[in-house]
Amino acid sequence: MRGQLIRRYFVTGLLIWVPLAITAWVLSLIVGTLDQTLRLLPAAAHPRNTFGIDIPGAGVILTLLIIFVTGVLAANFIGQHLFQWWERLLARIPVVNSIYKSVKQVSDTLFSPSGNAFRKALLVQYPREGSWTIAFLTGQPGGDVVNHLKGDYVSVYVPTTPNPTSGFFLMMPKADVIELDMSVDEALKYIISMGVVAPPPKSGIAPPT
Repeated sequence: MRGQLIRRYFVTGLLIWVPLAITAWVLSLIVGTLDQTLRLLPAAAHPRNTFGIDIPGAGVILTLLIIFVTGVLAANFIGQHLFQWWERLLARIPVVNSIYKSVKQVSDTLFSPSGNAFRKALLVQYPREGSWTIAFLTGQPGGDVVNHLKGDYVSVYVPTTPNPTSGFFLMMPKADVIELDMSVDEALKYIISMGVVAPPPKSGIAPPT
């Protein structure tokens, strides 16, 4: 009895500290990476030379400031022409051009307010019939692929768990996917938790026990 009580307390402690430790580690990694932007500053303007100490998070503020200023400049007439000139310059560099275009297409699709990528959570059968998993709608097949597919198809991304940044790109018949009444955030939480953190049902039907 005492052993079970100690085990329960230990597991409870793990459930509290493990998420905190992982969150602190991820934030530390992000802040440390963004702090590398301080190298863009002249040596005299570096916090270490100005204040005598390193200021954690100063790179985060600098990065956000650079992104904001870039957005402000690109929104006006002169900035748009400068941005177009910059893209034409990159288009003349063979390897850089292909990488830049691919990354830009993906970022435009993901971050554009009018984009449709990852706007819908789907239920699909994968990796075999009878096995179901959650996927995200990314669009429709294009290019020469369309000439070889008969019927109405959609492009979906099937993430892996617990790391949804890796996964599989599939083209499936539209009739074989089920659109879920679930937000993308809820679906991601469901995937990352490996099904432990399930979103509440919205149809009024109680989940199976």
